[in-house]
Amino acid sequence: MEEQHEEQSVARAVEPVVLTTERLVLRAPQESDVDAVLAACQDAEIQRWTVVPSPYRREDAEYFVRDLAHNGWRTGENRIWCVFERGTGALVGSQGLISCPGRPGAAEVGWWATKEYRGRGYTAEAAAAVARYGLTELGLRRLEWYAYVGNEGSRAVAEKVGFRFEGTLRSFAEQRGRFHDAWVAGLLATDLAD
Repeated sequence: MEEQHEEQSVARAVEPVVLTTERLVLRAPQESDVDAVLAACQDAEIQRWTVVPSPYRREDAEYFVRDLAHNGWRTGENRIWCVFERGTGALVGSQGLISCPGRPGAAEVGWWATKEYRGRGYTAEAAAAVARYGLTELGLRRLEWYAYVGNEGSRAVAEKVGFRFEGTLRSFAEQRGRFHDAWVAGLLATDLAD
C-alpha cells in the first residue's frame, strides 16, 4: 500500500522532463529565459488572472526561474515548464503541475499564455501534454484546475483538454491578499480528450 501511495504522489524528485507536441517544446525554465518571462509577465491579463506579482519585476522572473521552478523540480512539488513554439523558439507560455499536500495522487495544473500567442490553441496543446504526463507517466489519479470566476480563456482551455466543471468555490482563491470566487474542474485519465 505504501508503494502505491508513493507512486501516485507528484512530489517525487526527478530531473526536469521535456515534453513535445506537434508545435511546441515544454522544458524547465533556464537562466536564458529570464528576459522572456519578464517581458511576458508585464501583460495586465497575466497579472489579472494569476498570482504573479504585480508589478512584475526582474527579480520576480529570476525567482521564477532560479528558485520556484528549479526547487520545484528538485523536490517534485512544483513541475514548471516554459512553453516554446518549435519553429521559432519563442516563449508562448508557462505550464505548471503542483502537488496537492494531504491529497495523495492529486495535483493542480496552471498556465499562462503570452499575449502575442493567445488564440492559436497553444495553451490547450501544452496543457494536454502536461495532463497526459501527470495522469499516465506519474500515475496521478486526479488533476485539478482552478481559475478566478470570469477567466473564460482559461476555462475554454480546461474544457478543450477534457476537464469536467465541478462548481464554484466562494471566496476560495487568494491573490495578493484578496480572495476571489473560483471555478474548479477535475480531470481523470478516463476524461482525457482525444
